[in-house]
Amino acid sequence: MTKRPASNIDAATVAGFGSEWTAYDQTQLDRSELREWFDAYFAIFPFAELPPNAEGFDLGCGSGRWAAEMADRVGRLHCIDPSPEALAVARRRLSDAPCVQFHLASVDQIPLADSSQDFGYSLGVLHHVPDPFAALRDCVVKLRKGAPFLLYLYYSFDNRPAWYRGLWRLSDLGRRLISRAPFRLRKWSTTLVAAAVYWPMARAASIGEKLGANVSNVPLNAYRNSSFYTMRTDALDRLGTRLEHRFSRREIQQMMEDAGLTDIRFHEGVPYWTACGKRSA
Repeated sequence: MTKRPASNIDAATVAGFGSEWTAYDQTQLDRSELREWFDAYFAIFPFAELPPNAEGFDLGCGSGRWAAEMADRVGRLHCIDPSPEALAVARRRLSDAPCVQFHLASVDQIPLADSSQDFGYSLGVLHHVPDPFAALRDCVVKLRKGAPFLLYLYYSFDNRPAWYRGLWRLSDLGRRLISRAPFRLRKWSTTLVAAAVYWPMARAASIGEKLGANVSNVPLNAYRNSSFYTMRTDALDRLGTRLEHRFSRREIQQMMEDAGLTDIRFHEGVPYWTACGKRSA
Protein backbone atom coordinates (compact mmCIF):
# COMPACT_ATOMS: atom_id res chain seq x y z
CA MET A 1 0.00 0.00 0.00
CA THR A 2 1.42 3.36 -1.05
CA LYS A 3 1.61 5.92 1.73
CA ARG A 4 -0.24 9.09 0.81
CA PRO A 5 1.75 12.32 1.02
CA ALA A 6 1.23 14.47 4.09
CA SER A 7 -0.95 17.49 3.39
CA ASN A 8 -1.56 19.18 6.75
CA ILE A 9 2.01 20.28 7.23
CA ASP A 10 4.10 23.38 6.57
CA ALA A 11 7.61 22.31 5.59
CA ALA A 12 9.30 25.58 6.59
CA THR A 13 7.71 25.49 10.03
CA VAL A 14 8.75 21.87 10.60
CA ALA A 15 12.33 22.65 9.52
CA GLY A 16 12.37 25.62 11.87
CA PHE A 17 11.36 23.52 14.84
CA GLY A 18 13.96 20.93 13.95
CA SER A 19 16.61 23.65 14.14
CA GLU A 20 15.12 25.06 17.35
CA TRP A 21 15.12 21.79 19.27
CA THR A 22 18.61 20.98 18.05
CA ALA A 23 19.84 24.33 19.36
CA TYR A 24 17.78 24.25 22.57
CA ASP A 25 17.40 20.58 23.41
CA GLN A 26 16.24 21.42 26.95
CA THR A 27 19.05 19.47 28.63
CA GLN A 28 20.17 22.72 30.27
CA LEU A 29 16.74 23.26 31.79
CA ASP A 30 16.65 22.58 35.52
CA ARG A 31 14.42 19.61 36.37
CA SER A 32 12.49 21.58 38.97
CA GLU A 33 11.66 24.29 36.42
CA LEU A 34 10.59 21.68 33.88
CA ARG A 35 8.35 20.07 36.52
CA GLU A 36 6.81 23.45 37.33
CA TRP A 37 5.91 24.03 33.69
CA PHE A 38 4.66 20.45 33.33
CA ASP A 39 2.39 20.88 36.34
CA ALA A 40 0.99 24.07 34.84
CA TYR A 41 0.23 22.55 31.44
CA PHE A 42 -1.12 19.29 32.88
CA ALA A 43 -3.02 20.87 35.80
CA ILE A 44 -6.40 19.66 34.49
CA PHE A 45 -5.27 16.35 33.00
CA PRO A 46 -7.16 13.45 34.67
CA PHE A 47 -4.22 11.22 35.59
CA ALA A 48 -6.31 9.43 38.21
CA GLU A 49 -8.81 8.29 35.57
CA LEU A 50 -6.28 6.58 33.31
CA PRO A 51 -6.32 2.77 33.26
CA PRO A 52 -3.31 0.83 34.58
CA ASN A 53 -0.42 0.85 32.08
CA ALA A 54 -2.23 3.39 29.94
CA GLU A 55 -1.13 3.80 26.32
CA GLY A 56 -1.21 7.20 24.69
CA PHE A 57 0.54 9.68 22.42
CA ASP A 58 2.39 12.98 22.44
CA LEU A 59 1.59 14.68 19.13
CA GLY A 60 4.40 17.04 18.16
CA CYS A 61 6.75 15.83 20.87
CA GLY A 62 9.59 18.17 19.87
CA SER A 63 12.52 17.77 22.25
CA GLY A 64 10.58 15.30 24.39
CA ARG A 65 10.41 17.59 27.42
CA TRP A 66 6.79 16.71 28.26
CA ALA A 67 7.35 13.05 27.43
CA ALA A 68 10.24 12.97 29.91
CA GLU A 69 7.77 13.78 32.68
CA MET A 70 4.97 11.61 31.32
CA ALA A 71 6.98 8.44 30.67
CA ASP A 72 7.10 7.40 34.33
CA ARG A 73 3.34 7.75 34.70
CA VAL A 74 2.06 5.53 31.88
CA GLY A 75 2.59 2.09 30.34
CA ARG A 76 3.37 3.17 26.77
CA LEU A 77 3.91 6.57 25.21
CA HIS A 78 4.09 7.24 21.46
CA CYS A 79 6.19 10.29 20.61
CA ILE A 80 5.16 11.60 17.20
CA ASP A 81 6.84 14.43 15.30
CA PRO A 82 7.30 15.29 11.58
CA SER A 83 10.84 16.63 12.12
CA PRO A 84 13.67 14.06 11.99
CA GLU A 85 15.95 16.52 13.83
CA ALA A 86 13.45 17.02 16.65
CA LEU A 87 12.78 13.31 16.91
CA ALA A 88 16.52 12.64 17.16
CA VAL A 89 16.71 15.05 20.12
CA ALA A 90 13.75 13.30 21.77
CA ARG A 91 15.34 9.89 21.22
CA ARG A 92 18.51 10.97 22.99
CA ARG A 93 16.62 12.53 25.85
CA LEU A 94 14.39 9.48 26.35
CA SER A 95 16.93 6.77 25.60
CA ASP A 96 16.46 5.28 29.07
CA ALA A 97 12.64 5.22 28.87
CA PRO A 98 11.69 1.79 27.51
CA CYS A 99 7.98 2.60 27.39
CA VAL A 100 8.48 5.28 24.72
CA GLN A 101 8.15 4.58 21.00
CA PHE A 102 9.08 7.12 18.34
CA HIS A 103 7.25 7.86 15.10
CA LEU A 104 8.37 10.21 12.32
CA ALA A 105 4.97 11.31 11.05
CA SER A 106 2.73 14.31 10.48
CA VAL A 107 -0.58 14.79 12.25
CA ASP A 108 -2.57 13.59 9.25
CA GLN A 109 -0.57 10.33 9.16
CA ILE A 110 -0.55 9.29 12.83
CA PRO A 111 0.61 5.63 12.68
CA LEU A 112 -1.74 4.37 15.40
CA ALA A 113 -4.99 2.46 15.04
CA ASP A 114 -8.21 4.40 15.39
CA SER A 115 -9.89 4.12 18.82
CA SER A 116 -6.75 2.52 20.29
CA GLN A 117 -5.33 5.11 22.72
CA ASP A 118 -6.13 5.71 26.39
CA PHE A 119 -5.03 9.35 26.24
CA GLY A 120 -3.37 11.92 24.04
CA TYR A 121 -1.99 15.42 24.24
CA SER A 122 -0.65 18.09 21.93
CA LEU A 123 0.82 21.21 23.50
CA GLY A 124 1.77 24.20 21.41
CA VAL A 125 1.67 22.33 18.12
CA LEU A 126 -1.66 22.40 16.27
CA HIS A 127 -1.65 26.19 15.85
CA HIS A 128 1.40 25.69 13.63
CA VAL A 129 -0.28 23.49 11.01
CA PRO A 130 -2.29 24.76 8.02
CA ASP A 131 -5.60 23.30 9.26
CA PRO A 132 -5.71 23.07 13.07
CA PHE A 133 -9.26 21.69 13.17
CA ALA A 134 -8.46 18.82 10.81
CA ALA A 135 -5.37 18.11 12.90
CA LEU A 136 -7.40 17.98 16.11
CA ARG A 137 -9.91 15.67 14.49
CA ASP A 138 -7.09 13.38 13.36
CA CYS A 139 -5.88 13.21 16.97
CA VAL A 140 -9.30 12.56 18.52
CA VAL A 141 -10.09 9.64 16.23
CA LYS A 142 -7.13 7.75 17.70
CA LEU A 143 -8.66 7.82 21.20
CA ARG A 144 -10.83 5.21 22.81
CA LYS A 145 -14.31 6.32 23.83
CA GLY A 146 -14.03 8.41 26.99
CA ALA A 147 -10.26 8.85 26.69
CA PRO A 148 -8.91 12.33 27.53
CA PHE A 149 -7.10 14.67 25.17
CA LEU A 150 -5.13 17.66 26.46
CA LEU A 151 -4.73 20.59 24.10
CA TYR A 152 -2.83 23.86 24.23
CA LEU A 153 -3.31 26.42 21.48
CA TYR A 154 -2.06 29.97 21.24
CA TYR A 155 -4.82 32.23 22.46
CA SER A 156 -6.05 35.48 20.93
CA PHE A 157 -5.78 37.43 24.21
CA ASP A 158 -9.55 37.39 24.55
CA ASN A 159 -9.20 37.75 28.34
CA ARG A 160 -6.83 40.71 28.09
CA PRO A 161 -7.44 44.49 27.80
CA ALA A 162 -7.32 46.23 24.43
CA TRP A 163 -3.89 47.79 25.07
CA TYR A 164 -2.47 44.30 25.71
CA ARG A 165 -3.80 43.05 22.38
CA GLY A 166 -2.32 46.12 20.73
CA LEU A 167 1.13 45.25 22.09
CA TRP A 168 0.76 41.75 20.71
CA ARG A 169 -0.07 43.11 17.25
CA LEU A 170 3.16 45.09 17.32
CA SER A 171 5.12 42.01 18.38
CA ASP A 172 3.48 40.02 15.61
CA LEU A 173 4.92 42.41 13.05
CA GLY A 174 8.31 41.49 14.46
CA ARG A 175 7.49 37.79 14.20
CA ARG A 176 6.60 38.15 10.54
CA LEU A 177 10.02 39.65 9.86
CA ILE A 178 12.16 37.48 12.13
CA SER A 179 10.54 34.21 11.11
CA ARG A 180 11.63 34.66 7.50
CA ALA A 181 15.30 35.13 8.33
CA PRO A 182 17.92 32.33 8.24
CA PHE A 183 18.01 30.29 11.45
CA ARG A 184 21.22 31.80 12.83
CA LEU A 185 19.74 35.26 12.53
CA ARG A 186 16.47 34.08 14.07
CA LYS A 187 18.34 32.60 17.01
CA TRP A 188 20.52 35.69 17.49
CA SER A 189 17.66 38.18 17.22
CA THR A 190 15.32 36.26 19.53
CA THR A 191 18.11 35.89 22.10
CA LEU A 192 18.39 39.67 21.98
CA VAL A 193 14.62 39.98 22.44
CA ALA A 194 14.79 37.59 25.40
CA ALA A 195 17.50 39.73 27.02
CA ALA A 196 16.01 43.14 26.22
CA VAL A 197 12.29 42.40 26.62
CA TYR A 198 11.49 39.04 28.23
CA TRP A 199 14.00 39.22 31.08
CA PRO A 200 13.33 42.79 32.30
CA MET A 201 9.54 42.44 31.97
CA ALA A 202 9.53 39.11 33.77
CA ARG A 203 11.78 40.35 36.56
CA ALA A 204 9.66 43.49 36.96
CA ALA A 205 6.60 41.27 37.36
CA SER A 206 8.47 39.16 39.90
CA ILE A 207 9.41 42.22 41.95
CA GLY A 208 5.88 43.59 41.70
CA GLU A 209 4.41 40.32 42.90
CA LYS A 210 6.74 40.28 45.92
CA LEU A 211 5.59 43.81 46.75
CA GLY A 212 1.98 42.66 46.69
CA ALA A 213 0.97 44.09 43.31
CA ASN A 214 -1.42 42.41 40.90
CA VAL A 215 0.82 41.47 37.96
CA SER A 216 -1.69 39.40 35.99
CA ASN A 217 -1.77 41.92 33.13
CA VAL A 218 1.96 42.60 33.06
CA PRO A 219 3.20 41.29 29.68
CA LEU A 220 5.39 38.19 30.03
CA ASN A 221 4.56 37.82 33.72
CA ALA A 222 4.32 34.05 33.16
CA TYR A 223 8.14 34.01 33.00
CA ARG A 224 8.67 35.80 36.32
CA ASN A 225 10.09 32.64 37.91
CA SER A 226 11.69 31.22 34.76
CA SER A 227 15.31 30.91 33.73
CA PHE A 228 16.81 32.88 30.88
CA TYR A 229 17.19 29.57 29.04
CA THR A 230 13.40 29.19 29.00
CA MET A 231 12.92 32.79 27.92
CA ARG A 232 15.39 32.38 25.09
CA THR A 233 13.76 29.15 23.94
CA ASP A 234 10.26 30.59 24.02
CA ALA A 235 11.28 33.83 22.32
CA LEU A 236 12.54 31.74 19.40
CA ASP A 237 9.42 29.59 19.55
CA ARG A 238 7.06 32.58 19.50
CA LEU A 239 8.91 34.94 17.14
CA GLY A 240 10.79 32.52 14.91
CA THR A 241 7.87 30.51 13.52
CA ARG A 242 6.28 31.47 10.23
CA LEU A 243 2.88 29.80 10.52
CA GLU A 244 0.75 30.71 13.51
CA HIS A 245 -2.97 30.64 14.30
CA ARG A 246 -4.59 32.08 17.42
CA PHE A 247 -7.95 31.24 18.96
CA SER A 248 -10.33 32.56 21.56
CA ARG A 249 -11.57 30.33 24.36
CA ARG A 250 -14.96 30.11 22.65
CA GLU A 251 -13.35 29.07 19.36
CA ILE A 252 -11.29 26.37 21.07
CA GLN A 253 -14.39 25.06 22.84
CA GLN A 254 -16.28 24.85 19.56
CA MET A 255 -13.37 23.24 17.74
CA MET A 256 -13.03 20.56 20.41
CA GLU A 257 -16.76 19.83 20.41
CA ASP A 258 -16.84 19.59 16.61
CA ALA A 259 -13.88 17.20 16.70
CA GLY A 260 -15.80 14.81 18.96
CA LEU A 261 -14.71 15.84 22.46
CA THR A 262 -17.03 16.35 25.41
CA ASP A 263 -16.73 17.19 29.12
CA ILE A 264 -14.37 19.99 28.12
CA ARG A 265 -12.55 21.80 30.91
CA PHE A 266 -10.31 24.85 30.67
CA HIS A 267 -7.42 25.70 32.94
CA GLU A 268 -8.28 29.11 34.38
CA GLY A 269 -4.68 30.24 34.79
CA VAL A 270 -1.47 30.46 32.80
CA PRO A 271 -0.91 29.03 30.25
CA TYR A 272 -3.98 30.28 28.37
CA TRP A 273 -5.75 28.33 26.93
CA THR A 274 -5.07 24.79 28.04
CA ALA A 275 -8.14 22.59 27.68
CA CYS A 276 -8.95 18.93 28.20
CA GLY A 277 -11.86 16.95 26.79
CA LYS A 278 -12.88 13.32 26.44
CA ARG A 279 -13.78 11.50 23.27
CA SER A 280 -17.54 11.30 23.18
CA ALA A 281 -19.36 8.00 23.20
